[in-house]
Amino acid sequence: MSNGKDDNPAQNNSSQMTLEESLEECMEALDLFLNNHFNESLERLQSKVGESMYHALIYATILEMQAMMTFQHEDICNAGATMKSAQDLCQRFRRKSPNLGKLTGELTEEQLHAEVCYAECQLQRAALTFLQDENMVSFIKGGIKVRNSYLIYKDLHSYVKSQTCLKGSGHNHLEGGISFGVGAFNLTLSLFPPRILKVLEFAGFSGDKDYGLSLLDDGATALNLRSMLCVLLLLCYYTFLTFILGTGEGHVVEAERLLKIFRVRYPRGAIFLFFAGRVEEMKGNIDEAVALFEDGCKAQQAWKQFHHMCYWELMWCFTYKRAWKMAYFYADLLSKESRWSKAMYIYMKAACLSMLPKEEERPFGENEVDLFRQVPGFKQKIAGKSPPTEKFAIRKARRYKANCPVRLAVPVLEMMYMWNGFSMIKKRPELTEGMIQTLVEAERTLLESPENEYSLDDRCVIHLLKGMCLKNQGLLQGAEEFFHKVCSSEKKLRFDHYLIPNSMVELSLLYIEQGRRDEAIKLLHKAKNNYKEYSMESRTQFRIHAAMAKLNAGSVDAAQTHP
Repeated sequence: MSNGKDDNPAQNNSSQMTLEESLEECMEALDLFLNNHFNESLERLQSKVGESMYHALIYATILEMQAMMTFQHEDICNAGATMKSAQDLCQRFRRKSPNLGKLTGELTEEQLHAEVCYAECQLQRAALTFLQDENMVSFIKGGIKVRNSYLIYKDLHSYVKSQTCLKGSGHNHLEGGISFGVGAFNLTLSLFPPRILKVLEFAGFSGDKDYGLSLLDDGATALNLRSMLCVLLLLCYYTFLTFILGTGEGHVVEAERLLKIFRVRYPRGAIFLFFAGRVEEMKGNIDEAVALFEDGCKAQQAWKQFHHMCYWELMWCFTYKRAWKMAYFYADLLSKESRWSKAMYIYMKAACLSMLPKEEERPFGENEVDLFRQVPGFKQKIAGKSPPTEKFAIRKARRYKANCPVRLAVPVLEMMYMWNGFSMIKKRPELTEGMIQTLVEAERTLLESPENEYSLDDRCVIHLLKGMCLKNQGLLQGAEEFFHKVCSSEKKLRFDHYLIPNSMVELSLLYIEQGRRDEAIKLLHKAKNNYKEYSMESRTQFRIHAAMAKLNAGSVDAAQTHP
């Protein structure tokens, strides 16, 4: 891949790698990466980062993935500097004065690849900017990078469809890059609620979910350099985003279809073992999920970060089974090894211990009261703000500051609700039944305890969670009554104000199931517009947006069925 410099003969010799050779070598390096040979993959790429834009981009991409998993400041800075170097190299291969929005005339194949690599570097640098810095200026800088990247992708997408576009031997890799970029923008922006999207509207952004998914699917199923990025984004969307930020269904069939292809290709690939575990979890096959997550940990030892992703899921799997000590064990491992969110891990350790009977011995001699008191000390800031889940944990742990603390009623189940965990056990009646038993015991303890400032809020937490369990059991009238009980306590709640809009969302989803469309819409509008500044607000807003999208999709289907 020549860069046009010939003043240094030695350098000129080493830089005669063709675009085709560069793409081939990078495909081999990615294969190594997906087969758990992470360090060997990085070594192969690093040797050519000064001369090949693809080596530079893929090398920086892997470092960025590592940084996002370790969450260590030095890793984030290193990934950012490496991605900046990759972007500078791409700039040398670009047409000298590309006019954004007007890619006219003939571009060489190398110049086209330089455009798509440059756009990808900008997009990934924007993601790192949001993670790394803590002020508004960096947000604006990140936003500008996103806008520039979006315009290049949009432009390229039109250009490759035109008659003037030159289709060289690496065209499938070029199209894969464009599919990834345009698909990622469309899918991601379609998830944002209007309130959040307003911030981006100045840049002329818009998102079409189905179009984004189809482009990413094209990119994932074709054999090209971006298929890894496309499949990882799709698997994240199908197994996490739609589940946690959506209405709790997930997309099991679509995820399984993609996994089938990639697990044949990479049978011991830790990444795909992890997603396979997540799919089994969503199906309610908790034991199968546990086996896959444990297998994912055994598959490789080089990157502990993959282990941490598995530990997080294992913690929840044992929570669903009410195996509190096992859930505590994985929260403990995370608190010792992972930098992602120590406040959350310590909170979960305390929450698991608080579910054990008073007389039962605590592992490692730890005490939940001491642990809850430690939670605020681990608060961190990402892009100038504390993560909402940490804020929620810190707020809930506050009541343990007092000399005689009032214990939380069901802290693990409450946090499980925040991660849409009740949807996970929907297909397993015995797990839901176990949760009901835990809630009944917690309610009995509350009734037997002296009334205090937290009593009503605690009762409402239990009502919301009981409603979720009854919904799982198909007892919709009972579920509706519990959600109404929470809503009717709005004026009396003192601390857990998030319960009202969330109960409204759950009621509206219940109404959607029953075909009570108008009532559902009315409730969703109320939840969206009447409540502000409560815990985990953005997550609730995402869920409201997803429920509205579900209603709109339903009305389109109905219109097509009955013209």
